Amino acid sequence: MTLFRHPEDRIPVLMFLGVFALDMTVFLTARSWWVPVLWFGLGIIPKGWICSWNHHHQHLSFFKHALPNRLLEIVFGFQTGVTSQAWFLHHVLGHHKNYLDQTQDESRWKRDDGSTMGEVEYSLGTALTAYPRAFQVGRKHHPKALRTFVWMAVLQVVLLAGLFWVNPYNALFVFLLPMMASLYVTTWATYFHHVGLETANHSEASYNILHKGYNLMTGNLGYHTAHHTRHGLHWSKLPELHAQLAQEIPSNLYRQPGIPFVWRGSEEKLVLSEHEVAALSGRTVEGSGEKLAA
Repeated sequence: MTLFRHPEDRIPVLMFLGVFALDMTVFLTARSWWVPVLWFGLGIIPKGWICSWNHHHQHLSFFKHALPNRLLEIVFGFQTGVTSQAWFLHHVLGHHKNYLDQTQDESRWKRDDGSTMGEVEYSLGTALTAYPRAFQVGRKHHPKALRTFVWMAVLQVVLLAGLFWVNPYNALFVFLLPMMASLYVTTWATYFHHVGLETANHSEASYNILHKGYNLMTGNLGYHTAHHTRHGLHWSKLPELHAQLAQEIPSNLYRQPGIPFVWRGSEEKLVLSEHEVAALSGRTVEGSGEKLAA
């Protein structure tokens, strides 16, 4: 009997556990002040990618049984700053339900006066309100998920306190600061998913990223219209669904990926040609694939 719902999740989970093993190795063995600091800096981008996989797990859990899911969520909590069920309440049951309504969206990009937030304002605001908003979603509509969220958050805090008791300096740079940085990076990245798109049509409400490296490291999160169209679909199937939807998605709802994939023009908007859109739908059009595979 396999533990995994989908065999495609085995390698990613092994990689997450490998990163956590390295975290613990640095925490337990680092004696020089600069080693945890260096590890913190090196881990910001990879742990930002892991945030995407934590997101996928909260949409469709990797394991068939609760215990391995909860244990993995402890690892995710230390790597991403998003603890068990926090994404599920805030994002799956909140944002995905309300993202077309900026008065209700848990990741809203509009101010109360209707103007558009800037990147830093949105990122800080969403990060600082993430846990209160997750709690509110659970309290109003999902008490069972709320109980899991609260108890797992308490456990995460107890474990983090234990790490600080063992070695406060290493715990700060190997765990606490990366948790805070990853939560901020996650909210910053989500700014570019929907900002400025006020519509009642799912096909017109998300920006998409087609960069192969970006989608490899984030589990196809770039196919964001497809993800919002069927948010319970496994990450491995999102490119196929995007191909089915490509003709319905406006050609200007595409972006470049962020750093480190693109250093100039990071998150810049793209407009696909008619040939490129046709190619996404599976039609063979000469010369249409070069830009998409960048």
